[in-house]
Amino acid sequence: MGPLQPESERTVGPLLTATELQGMLVGPVPGRPVLVDVRWSLGAGSEANRAGYLQAHLPGAAFLDLETVLSDPVSPDGAGGRHPMPSADRVQTGLRAAGVRGDRPVVFYDAGTSLGAARAWWVAAYYGIEQGAVLDGGLAGWQAAGLPVQEGMPTRESAPGDVTLVPGGRELLDADGLQAHLADGGQVLDARPADRFRGENETVDPVAGHVPGALSLPALSLLTQDGTFVDAEQLVQALTGAGGHTDRVSALYCGSGVQAAHAALVLEARGVGPRPALYAGSWSDWITDPRRPVATGDR
Repeated sequence: MGPLQPESERTVGPLLTATELQGMLVGPVPGRPVLVDVRWSLGAGSEANRAGYLQAHLPGAAFLDLETVLSDPVSPDGAGGRHPMPSADRVQTGLRAAGVRGDRPVVFYDAGTSLGAARAWWVAAYYGIEQGAVLDGGLAGWQAAGLPVQEGMPTRESAPGDVTLVPGGRELLDADGLQAHLADGGQVLDARPADRFRGENETVDPVAGHVPGALSLPALSLLTQDGTFVDAEQLVQALTGAGGHTDRVSALYCGSGVQAAHAALVLEARGVGPRPALYAGSWSDWITDPRRPVATGDR
């Protein structure tokens, strides 16, 4: 990045390299971005994620738990999916506890795949935080660049967070909204691994398959070998190779709204197509109503 801008003029996101972030972490604390560690992986509990954070994290970063801050409690009937879209109060309380402020950018990161970080970025963006970004490559990329990490709980250098959230910063869909999007000729992308899209090897959700009319664009296929996101040219090739179009609004879903946010992040960051919408309840919500159709196979 170029010279640091005055705090009131600085913009970030939605993807930063380790070098770019390092350049932003100089000067007085009030002018730096707030760092938030949102490491997460499917099947790992909150305590395991917190333990990993305590072993090594970016200096000064706070820990944010995806399961309890970025998701509402799971409904008894499963409606809303395995990671229901969280309420504004829940997210605001969690972000303030992590030190997020209205007058400072916030940078989310995780251990390396950016799945947890992308969920945090999308939820924050939905609630009106436009000065949010994700560290491309996460902690692994930061360490590969030879940059320092910290163990244990950091000493808080800044005042508590004061961010105020307002919904509507991104397009959020429910199942009816996704069906309407399809009925209008919209493009729907399934960000789960391709075998789960086809209805094979389903071990997470009780019903296998995908939303009829959806295209398979696995989120993790949009990462390079070093864990950073593919460039715009590679993303266009992946999208068109899946049967998609770069001039259509994409509605994204996955199993529970995490990998879908990951795909939404790279589409927006690389400027491929209009800003996408997200069906946060995703497949785990879709299958709670047996009247909704299910498809298997490649289409």
